[in-house]
Parts: sequence; C-alpha cells; structure tokens
Amino acid sequence: MKTTKSKILIFFLFISVSFTNSFAQGCSDAGFCSVGNGFKGHEANMKNSVDVGVVYGIAEEGVTVFSQYLTYTRDVTDRFAISTKITSAIANGDFGTRGNVGDLFLTGNYKFKTKFSDIEGSKIWSVLFGVKIPLTSSNDKINNVSLPMAYQASLGTFDFIGGINLTYKKWDFNTAVQIPLTDNKNSYISNYLVTDKFATTNLFERKSDVLFRTTYRLKTTNEKFTFKPNLLFIYHLGEDSFQNIFGQRETIVGSDGLTINGNLIVSYKLNKKSYLETSIASPFVVRKERPDGLTRALTLGLSYKVNF
Repeated sequence: MKTTKSKILIFFLFISVSFTNSFAQGCSDAGFCSVGNGFKGHEANMKNSVDVGVVYGIAEEGVTVFSQYLTYTRDVTDRFAISTKITSAIANGDFGTRGNVGDLFLTGNYKFKTKFSDIEGSKIWSVLFGVKIPLTSSNDKINNVSLPMAYQASLGTFDFIGGINLTYKKWDFNTAVQIPLTDNKNSYISNYLVTDKFATTNLFERKSDVLFRTTYRLKTTNEKFTFKPNLLFIYHLGEDSFQNIFGQRETIVGSDGLTINGNLIVSYKLNKKSYLETSIASPFVVRKERPDGLTRALTLGLSYKVNF
C-alpha cells in the first residue's frame, strides 16, 4: 500500500509541476473527454444516475474559465444506456466577463455480451455514439465586439461523437472520434492595435479530433477511495481555417497535430448511492497553434454523482 501511495503522490506532483511551464488543448469539451467511459451499470434496482459538476480552468492570456455541467443517465437494459448532458461556462479576462449556456449532448452506450462478460476481471467491450448540439452560435460579444474563442461557452458546432471502450481488470482503454458537421458563427478578427494574442476565428472551421485514453484504477482496502491516473492523447486531424476580411478562407498553420494530457481522478464513495469526485489535469505535449480557445495550463474539477 505504501508503494502504491508513493506512486500516486509522484504522479500528482509531476502534473502539478508540469503545468507551470506549458499549455495544452483542453478537452474538446467535457463530452469528448468522457467519451468512451465504458458501460458501468449500477447496483440492482438502480437504473438512473445524476452527475453535477464544475471545472475551473486556466486558459491562454490570463483568461480563467469556470464551467458547469449536469448529466442524467438511464440504464435501459443491462447492456444499453442513454445519457443527456448540458453544459455552461463563464470566462473572465482582459476583455471582460461573459457567460452562456454551452452544449447539449445526447449519447447511447452499448455493452457487448460474451460468455465471459459477467465474470469479474474479464474483457468488456462497449461502444458509444451520439451528438453534440450547440446551444449558442459561439459569437458572444461585449459592447457589440465579438470575443475570441477563449471566451466562448461552446465551439458552436453540431458534432458527431463515436467511441469504443475496452475494460480489462483494472484497465480502461478508450478510443473515440469527434467530427464537426457545421462551422461556427464566431466573428472575431484579430486587431493588432488592441492585442494580437488571439487568432482570428471569423466563421471558424474546425477539423475533427481523434482521442485515445488509457486509465488505471486503484482502490483502497475499504473501497472508499478510487484513484484513476490516466493519459489522454488527442490528435487534431487537420489545420483549422477562418474567413478573412476579403472573404477568402485562410488556414491556420500549425493548428493540427498531437496533444497529450495527464489527468488524476480521485473518487470518494459516500454511500451505496453517491460519490464525490475530484480531478486535476495538465499537459505534457502541445500543438503549436490552438485557435479554438481550448488551451488550458491547468484544470481542476469537482463533481457529485448519485444513483437511484
């Protein structure tokens, strides 16, 4: 147990130190980060769960973001679950403070049945599929001036989300894709007389992302605490683009490529029905350009989940 605690402490300290010198793409949104969380199910006679949470993030150029979400999940059968999630965010920085609702997620999760799937420690495969519906056009303004994407509560795009999850003993392996099906309506144009720190994102067109995550679960002897260190790999499949003042589309060089985030989640079991969960995340590898406003040096999260 001492060895296990030492490893967790070292991992936590490594993340805490790393954020001071680097920035990374935050998850495309809370939904994409949780894509691929395998079908978990609940105890007997508990087919519903509600999860409410908040996330504090340190973004680019001194912008701080306070995000909130509410999730409801229903186990329709022992192999199929549906979930709905709504998000919002408040951003604060040199431009001012702006808050708005974010996105609505509708997802389904199907667990494949095998002759070994009911045996503890066996391999369990599941798939997740759904959509992200923007509740804002991602063009919030202050004093009629369009704000950079770092201040927006949503990417403003209608997205398809799909993923595959493998659970084996204490390991979870997730791979997923998020495909924007529309462009957003942001109209921010970088003004060198004000600041050139934020990229122009007028009629922003964002490319797709592919995710891979590996998670290891450690439980204390009394099973009150669960520690889940994990690594998250996000590959942006192409260079994003915007429309310039002449009506021509320009690509943003260096906006494609790999981001790697480290994350530590700690879950505390209050009773048979409810949990408290905290998380801390920070980057190891970053993309050269991140015009979508998802840059985070550090994120801290807290959530409460109840099953019934």
